[in-house]
Amino acid sequence: MGQSSQPHELGGGLKSRHVTMLSIAGVIGASLFVGSSVAIAEAGPAVLLAYLFAGLLVVMIMRMLAEMAVATPDTGSFSTYADKAIGRWAGYTIGWLYWWFWVLVIPLEANIAAMILHS
Repeated sequence: MGQSSQPHELGGGLKSRHVTMLSIAGVIGASLFVGSSVAIAEAGPAVLLAYLFAGLLVVMIMRMLAEMAVATPDTGSFSTYADKAIGRWAGYTIGWLYWWFWVLVIPLEANIAAMILHS
């Protein structure tokens, strides 16, 4: 197997519309609908302000992540950015926390989807 001169070079295979659709699909999960109904029943119309605030917070965080991606194009995402900015321990910790997040979220989403289909 040959080694390339730049092993961490990004490929330009995804177009802007692909990234947009992947982002939308990643944000909208089954638990969003179940969680919204409970929140609206408990808090009433004020929950729209809470969702607006949370949405603005997410937009700002994603803009910051985009700035880091432009400044340091690498294949490791935010764990690589933490590694370079704070230290190897931060990148390692964030990488494992992100893995555990998906280990817990995927079964939760499947469970909630089954609840929606069952009712």
